[in-house]
This record gives sequence, structure tokens and C-alpha cells, in this order.
Amino acid sequence: MSATTVADYEPTDRTVPSRARQRARYDRETVHSILDQAYLCHLGFVRDGAPVVLPTLFGRVGETLYVHGSTGSRPLLAAGKADPGLAVCLTVTHVDGLVLAKSAFHHSMNYRSVVVHGTAYQVTDEEECRIALDALVDQVVPGRSADSRPANAKELAATAVIRLDLNEVSAKVRTGGPNDDAEDLDLPFWSGVVPVAPAYGTPVPAAGLAPGIALPDYITAL
Repeated sequence: MSATTVADYEPTDRTVPSRARQRARYDRETVHSILDQAYLCHLGFVRDGAPVVLPTLFGRVGETLYVHGSTGSRPLLAAGKADPGLAVCLTVTHVDGLVLAKSAFHHSMNYRSVVVHGTAYQVTDEEECRIALDALVDQVVPGRSADSRPANAKELAATAVIRLDLNEVSAKVRTGGPNDDAEDLDLPFWSGVVPVAPAYGTPVPAAGLAPGIALPDYITAL
């Protein structure tokens, strides 16, 4: 077995797509790249017999994802149970382009996505909790955790963190132009790709920011 194969995530029944299987990826490089370029995820779980999906921030440390929230939130309370934890599905998606085809049927998107299945557990170790919170801050703005006050004891007590290990994972990627049918190519409609990319505006300083505090380089780098 090659080193490349060893490094891949093992496909499972839940991570093999039923359509467009050629777009699936299981290598860690692709998965980590998609995760590291995002900070917003959607966390899905079942509550009182009904599905719930929450948008929330996340951070990655190695082969672990961390999600935080209030100690009173239902998913974190459920994850706090030692056994069995909380069964979840976490997703991350980047939209890279709108694919406009000659026919409505073939319209699509260029995208990169990751889906993680697993059991989430509440972090109880204080040091791991601090590492997780730093990772969450740096996931949004790399370098920010070292340039802000860390959580104090009261804030830590009011914050819960859950961990989800990257075991059952897949990525899916679509690139390229529209897949027009040959008989549609002569139709008088524009077709192609409209690129989509995130954009950051000019930073606005807080009203009470002391004079002389310059904009950090890590923000300028955004």
C-alpha cells in the first residue's frame, strides 16, 4: 500500500456520493485545504426526533474539528454526555462559480465541499479547550488569537466546546464550464461561468479604539 493511499480517508457508505462520484475526493490535502479556507460550517443533528442544522464557526487542529457555543445550548448539552455523545454531520462549502448552460437543466455551480460524519464529544480538559478556542479565532482571522486577550476563567465556564474527529470524511469538487448537450450548442443563449469569490471591505475601527493602534498586518493580508 502506497503512502498516498495510507494518507487518504477511507470511503464509507455515507461518504460515497450517489451522483457524480468522479467529483469525490478522499485525500487529506484536498479536505484540509477546503476546511482551512473556511470558518463557517453547518452542523446537523437530530433533536427530539427532528433534524436540526445550525450555522456556526469551527476551527481545525490536525485531525480534529472544534465547534463552540453556550454551555446551555442543546447540541452542546447532548454532546456533553460521555456515552454516546452526539451523532452529527458537519458540512463546509465554497461556491467558486455560477455555471450557466444553454439549457436550464444543465445549470450548475463550481464548488468545493467537505462532509464529515461522526460523534461529537464535549471538551472537558481546560488546556484543550484553550487550544480549541484559539483555533476558532485563528480560523476566522489567522494570527488573531495571539493579538487578543485570551478567555478568562469566567468566560471559559460560560463556553462549551465540542470536538469532532476527522474519521468519516469526503470532499466533493466541481470545476469547469457547462455541460451543454450537442444539440443545444447553436442556441442563441449566452453560456459560461460567472466566478464567485469572497471579498473583504475596508476595516472599520471600533468607536473607542485608542489613537495610535495601527491596523495589524494579518488583517491587511486578508
